Amino acid sequence: MIRLLGITRSVFWYRSRLLVKDGELREQILTILNDNPGYGHRRVALALGVGKKRVRRVMKLYSIKPYKRKARWRKRRDERRPEMVYANLIKGGLPIVPNLIWVADFTYIKYRDSYLYLATFMDLYTREIVGWNLSLRHTQYLVINAFIDGFKNTGVVPKLVHSDQGAEYCSRDYLNLVKSLGVGISMSKKASPWENGYQESFFNNFKTDLGLEFDRFDSLGELVEAVHQTINYYNHKRIHTTLKMSPAKFKLRYYQKLQARLEKPV
Repeated sequence: MIRLLGITRSVFWYRSRLLVKDGELREQILTILNDNPGYGHRRVALALGVGKKRVRRVMKLYSIKPYKRKARWRKRRDERRPEMVYANLIKGGLPIVPNLIWVADFTYIKYRDSYLYLATFMDLYTREIVGWNLSLRHTQYLVINAFIDGFKNTGVVPKLVHSDQGAEYCSRDYLNLVKSLGVGISMSKKASPWENGYQESFFNNFKTDLGLEFDRFDSLGELVEAVHQTINYYNHKRIHTTLKMSPAKFKLRYYQKLQARLEKPV
């Protein structure tokens, strides 16, 4: 067998071919990240239909890194409030149907010299943002209107809502509304953001997808429109690593399977 500097021709050909394939995959990865800047190697692999180990290797080889936010907003005012009586009822379990459990939270978006607050309700089964609301103030009405938006969009109320112990979720108006509709209350322990990690993860990715510089928008109206588009992108296009597809596609597949079971002859 012919050897070149101690390397067989077959090995030389294999390595050359591997470099070509890695280069091609690099371009595909960059294309995905151009449209989805917050994707890590798992989501990139799902989008391309290739193995995640191969994608991770090529991203490391070419020093390709998605943008990840590191800052975490702490609601310090809430940390000084007394503990609520509501326990964490979603710990250790997940729903198997839509609209059984909604998880809630809100975050801020700094725009020039002011803040815009975004409250969301997520269906814990489909991971879809079913209701949301924007406001210049984070009062009980910020979260109440987000809950009402969820009802308008789905036509139902959940069996249970889960949130942290923020003042907005502990307000009399919010609790009275939710309980009057027969919805159960679940809350994380104080200073335990991991007990509402679904929303924590969503907001981290949401702000990455919204963009790095919020002051780039010429007006507050443009920022509001961008928020709307980013939530729509999350619901309908962004691949969720747990679902292996977008929330909307996952929900559609669920109802298609349900319909097929109902139509199946006995």
